[in-house]
Amino acid sequence: MRYFLKLSYNGEKFHGWQSQPNAIGVQQKIEEALSTVTRLPISIVGAGRTDAGVHAREMFAHFDMPAEIADKDKILNSLNRLVGRNIAISEIIDVADNAHARFDATERTYKYFVTFKKSAFIYPYAWHSPSRLDIDKMNEAAGELLSVSDFTSFAKLHSDAKTNICDVRYAKWETPDSFDKDLSGLFEDGIVFTISADRFLRNMVRAVVGTLVDVGRKKISLEMFKDIIMSKDRCSAGVSMPAEALFLWKVKYPYLP
Repeated sequence: MRYFLKLSYNGEKFHGWQSQPNAIGVQQKIEEALSTVTRLPISIVGAGRTDAGVHAREMFAHFDMPAEIADKDKILNSLNRLVGRNIAISEIIDVADNAHARFDATERTYKYFVTFKKSAFIYPYAWHSPSRLDIDKMNEAAGELLSVSDFTSFAKLHSDAKTNICDVRYAKWETPDSFDKDLSGLFEDGIVFTISADRFLRNMVRAVVGTLVDVGRKKISLEMFKDIIMSKDRCSAGVSMPAEALFLWKVKYPYLP
């Protein structure tokens, strides 16, 4: 029997999603909890791999069991007690035996939060910019991402990705009026960048945001932004933005609502 876990996590205390020999990843904590509860050696496969410090509002992972889970609520309660306060598992979902949390995902959405007003409550969930940014210029540049397929300029150097081709379907900066519900009104003065694609390269969103922020600061023009994309050179793009303001926001599957 194969199951999906629907979960969220605060990435501040984790060294990313993936299990690693010398650091704690989200995957490891969940696998340990599942193995304890089921008394079986359980491994999970996630919808993707987030970097150290990145949060997930919605993540999915699949795992296999030799028999049907009779009481999902009981397992769910036990798991949530074991994984700690920074991980929340909301559902255990029956899926087909060949369902795959990573390969079946048709779209992923990330959000990056920027605040212009320092707040004791928003850290570490937003990046503080002491100066205003030109959101109109940034949206002009973000629109260029929709007509691009090769994102080598925003890909982490020496990664193990077989291709840098991605289908970006949405990329836009919005003002608080459009998204203040996202963080329950704590976001008093800022903007958020939302980007959706079929897949993302490692470090891609943070590199895209860093380059768009350079546009918003008027350090680079729209034409320069286009040139950066065409150069297929990571060294020509902007800095990789801090991880704590980035959220994996939503993952879509053809067979889940």
